[in-house]
Amino acid sequence: MAATAGRDDPFRDEHTPQLGDAAGVPDTLAVCRDASLTLGTDSLVVLDEELQDSKGAGCCGLSLSRDNNKSTRSIPFYNILWAEHSENGDITIQYAHPESVKVVRPAIISYKLDKPDSTLVSAWIEALLARAYGHSQRQKRIKVLINPFGGQGGAVKMYHKSIAPIFAAARCSLSVEKTTHQGHGVEIAQALNINDYDLVACCSGDGIPHEVWNGLGKRPDAALALHKMAVAQLPCGSGNALSLNFNGSDSPSIAALAVVKGLRTPLDLCSVTQGTTRTLSFLSQSVGIVAETDLATEHLRWMGAARFTWGFLTRLLSQTVYPADIAVKAVHTSKTAVREAYRASAAAAPSRPHDTRPIPSPTTPLPPLQYGDINSPLPSDWSLVPHPHLGNFYAGNISYMSPDANFFPAAVPSDGFIDLVRIRGDIPRLTAIKMLLAVENNTFFDMEGVDYQKVVAYRIVPREQESGYISVDGERVPFEGFQVEVHKGLGTVMSKGGVLCEAKGV
Repeated sequence: MAATAGRDDPFRDEHTPQLGDAAGVPDTLAVCRDASLTLGTDSLVVLDEELQDSKGAGCCGLSLSRDNNKSTRSIPFYNILWAEHSENGDITIQYAHPESVKVVRPAIISYKLDKPDSTLVSAWIEALLARAYGHSQRQKRIKVLINPFGGQGGAVKMYHKSIAPIFAAARCSLSVEKTTHQGHGVEIAQALNINDYDLVACCSGDGIPHEVWNGLGKRPDAALALHKMAVAQLPCGSGNALSLNFNGSDSPSIAALAVVKGLRTPLDLCSVTQGTTRTLSFLSQSVGIVAETDLATEHLRWMGAARFTWGFLTRLLSQTVYPADIAVKAVHTSKTAVREAYRASAAAAPSRPHDTRPIPSPTTPLPPLQYGDINSPLPSDWSLVPHPHLGNFYAGNISYMSPDANFFPAAVPSDGFIDLVRIRGDIPRLTAIKMLLAVENNTFFDMEGVDYQKVVAYRIVPREQESGYISVDGERVPFEGFQVEVHKGLGTVMSKGGVLCEAKGV
């Protein structure tokens, strides 16, 4: 997954004194006669001359990952999970060792110091952890929700094998609970003591995060709960969009590391009104081919993420249309304006991100609806256009919908806009296939026939259809008209960079 373009390392804190600046704390900590630990520019450098000749890590140390052909190794600060020393003079450093592109595992370096100086070692360890965590909170208090039924049903195994060891090595405080029925995440979040945790981490697909945000939104202190309680995803489902966007990966272990090092990041949430119901959406709303691709392939969950590609291809080739009336409150209506808005947001993003939102009152509920609901008269300044040949209506405020689907490359998580895409359903089959490929290679935005706007609210009413599929965050809702408006920075996530999605923008 591509790193956020143009961002500096968010874990390097420019206000942390360099080791040479701290009185009495050297850059290098000698741990025994032939070994030393040095904080470099962006990594911990381990020098151990006996690593070359030993299958272990030398007489002084132990490492669970090593290169027997070198006497030095570098461990990126981002991978450092914890460090401590004992009264008997041992220093232990735990880190995430990359076993492959998709897997990291906890590993240990441990040395017995020849000349232990507890004051010096404590100061050196503090400097190491300051470099390793930067603005990120250490030892996060995490409410873990595991959905044993999501995706292909392997969440429990994934958690214990790939996620829990990373959290334990980082000394996180954990409270683990399995969801037992649909809507359980709503109930848990609604009753959660928000003072006991820093975030809710969902071992699931996108369904449990959707439930958690809606549970927080039902509370009398909804605004405070949504501000205070970050929501993260540890990808264990078929759709893992939240993790792809903010952890930069759909790997459970790499996502766990990203959550450990995550930065609090504001996220726009949307109110979706349908009938008399108001629902919070963090990801997307869709009508037409994307909704059917997701919801009509539930019976193919055994295929994993491949079911989305299969569903998309079969429906593209059928040239099905989904007639609807669509009204929008648009702000940026051309692709040029959308691209300029995205680049302006990216350029204005702080190099050292931090959460500057005011803390809401404990008595503040969800914000009122600025444009009314689906039953309200249509505002006079909205543009209403019939779409008799609509093939796809897709709206969202973060980029990735699946590993290879960057549908909203201009999305900014907290710019106060909804990115809206419309595509005709009667386009030639070859063009439709080119569009599918364009999503995967990030050329979708510029394709002719793709209508891409930034809006603050919209209404869509299907017509000439008795039944069909409407998806909100991947969840099926009744097949009837609905209205959506965005609430800037209402929710909170943990992200790697603190500002943008981990996707290539426009």
